[in-house]
Amino acid sequence: MCDQTFLAITFGPCDNCSSTGPLMNIYIKSEATNYCSFCVEIMASEGLQKGESLATLKSESDGLKKKLDEERAKLHDVELHQVAEKVEMVNALSIKTRRVLKGHGNKVLCMDWCKDKRRLVSSSQDGKVIVWDAFTLNKEHAVTMPCTWVMACAYAPSGCAIACGGLDNKCSVYPLSLDKNENLASKKKSVAMHTNYLSGCSFTNSDMQLLTSSGDGTCALWDVESGQLLQSFHGHTADVLSLDLAPSETGNTFVSGGCDKKANVWDMRSGQNVQSFETHDSDINCVKYYPSGDAFASASDDATCRLYDLRADREVAIYQKDSIIFGASSVDFSLSGRLLFAGYNDYTINVWDVLKGSRVSVLFGHENRVSTVRVSPDGTALGSASWDNTLRIWA
Repeated sequence: MCDQTFLAITFGPCDNCSSTGPLMNIYIKSEATNYCSFCVEIMASEGLQKGESLATLKSESDGLKKKLDEERAKLHDVELHQVAEKVEMVNALSIKTRRVLKGHGNKVLCMDWCKDKRRLVSSSQDGKVIVWDAFTLNKEHAVTMPCTWVMACAYAPSGCAIACGGLDNKCSVYPLSLDKNENLASKKKSVAMHTNYLSGCSFTNSDMQLLTSSGDGTCALWDVESGQLLQSFHGHTADVLSLDLAPSETGNTFVSGGCDKKANVWDMRSGQNVQSFETHDSDINCVKYYPSGDAFASASDDATCRLYDLRADREVAIYQKDSIIFGASSVDFSLSGRLLFAGYNDYTINVWDVLKGSRVSVLFGHENRVSTVRVSPDGTALGSASWDNTLRIWA
């Protein structure tokens, strides 16, 4: 996702040796520190046993990884499309553009539906965050952020607040009121603070907690009221580009994907990385849970979407065609989980049959790359955001 990835190199005195130069932001016992590359090498070498070196440890790590892959392969008995051979084909779809939402002055980067199935929020490179009525196309609220590239936005479960952020490295929460003339900026609350751009945000099952992902390689759980950091999640080795919360109301896990080509599943209570999948050949731009919570899909710059089964602990399907050469930017499932909607950088939205792995439809309409696709909470419509400055509602 090279067009939307920002590398922030910190330059200054090393916290260990005080020499001035490029610094690496690392965490020691959840404390953020800035070390130069030399001090990082020394720290990594400390505590090595006799006869050990970084090279031998790397070799041992690679060996253990290979053993894990072998154990996974033993359980790999049958492919998903083979199991689904006797399942009926999906009937021809007649999905069309029903609404076009115009109002942003630049690329629309993110969108999210309200639980009322009617309103949606969108954020753009123009620094604006707009709340829309998808039925009437009216703009109900508009907020101007202090920065451009507002890369993440989310609706609170109650529908009474929105969260957004981007290149300001923060996630801000704005309470919404019935008074459409009210100045929302005056009620802004800065909740999350990262050391690099905010790439994704999502409320948990209440308005009181917020989950964020960032270009600093971490995800974090925050208390909205106090702005306090409740849990941080370290495990990615590059920018985290997307996250998604498990659909169950009692679910305490979420999945994240990033520029290190990894999709990680996390336990929110312990902060531990409980599962990790690394089969993509390029950045993972989006991750989305299957409606049952037993699997998730990913979209990548390698022009594929993939399905991972958490119980089988492996990839079970790849959605790709030789004719698709552009990266996939976003994915979402239909309410039943039978269809997978994927937005691509070639301006199209492809609809995949999840079970059979075949493409069942292509949606044309956008005039630039599709940045986000989101199925409405009742499953009756699909919302898409694009770099052509518009949003579309499909049904």
